[in-house]
Amino acid sequence: MENYKKVILDCDPGHDDAMAIILAASGISNLKIEAITTVAGNVEVGKNTLNALKVCDILGLDDVPVAEGAERPMVKEREIAEAIHGDSGLDGPILPEVPDKQTVDIHAVDLIIEKIMASDGDITLVPTGPLTNIAMAMVKNPRIVPKIKEIVLMGGGTFGNWTPAAEFNIYVDAEAAKVVFESGVPIAMFGLDVTHQAVATDSVTKELDEIGNPVSGFVVELLKFFAKTYKEVFGFDGAPIHDACTVAYLMDESIFDMRHVRVDIETKGEFTYGMTAVDTLAVTGREPNVNFACGLDSDKFWGLFREALASYSD
Repeated sequence: MENYKKVILDCDPGHDDAMAIILAASGISNLKIEAITTVAGNVEVGKNTLNALKVCDILGLDDVPVAEGAERPMVKEREIAEAIHGDSGLDGPILPEVPDKQTVDIHAVDLIIEKIMASDGDITLVPTGPLTNIAMAMVKNPRIVPKIKEIVLMGGGTFGNWTPAAEFNIYVDAEAAKVVFESGVPIAMFGLDVTHQAVATDSVTKELDEIGNPVSGFVVELLKFFAKTYKEVFGFDGAPIHDACTVAYLMDESIFDMRHVRVDIETKGEFTYGMTAVDTLAVTGREPNVNFACGLDSDKFWGLFREALASYSD
């Protein structure tokens, strides 16, 4: 593939993480997946790793290394989201208990460091869970920082979904998020402001089901479970595909409206821990450090998703 973008997908699958991987590995993708790394987040890291391996089996990603990473945040106690993703982290579809694919014998943090240091500065990190692995890699080997092309992440927003102020991924390890956001690496941030616009309604799910191949069938089962929990917990009429926004952006930036703003991470507030303080009005006068996604073209987004799923053969 010419003009492809090299990416490391750092994730905690997770229904929407799985759909990000599916989009990135599709036949229309301009991405080359250098590695998939897992982190504690939606559920325990071991379950997230099993889910990543099972998704790789479904997609035939035999040559992509999968490495297990941090089992807890850098400072605080671990927190998981079973109410949203189920006990396995990927409830809904019926999947084999044991995946065929195995992890590589290296910690995710070390694999990230190894891949970045061996690169020509052309690898983009795509974290769709807590930022623990990314921050730990930066702390362990600061030489990677100037070699990271970009970080395209799902997290944060101008409001919360885990507390009134904080989105789950940032809340789980705000200390790690602070390291990443203050690293100086170019960041594109896909928070709740935009991901809540990427909702798979019943009509969207029906259109995806009509594609009729095994991968689209898998996605539909994911969406049915995810939509059910989002209805019960948040009152949504559909499933927001948070994490897939990152990959969609790398495939077609024109889908999203972006603003260059200042974002700082709150780690000390009694009620605001994990908040991403997004300076949309430039009131602080601080240097912008993030490309902040604030809108998307829904028709383009779901058109890309349909085309990606249709690219998988029967």
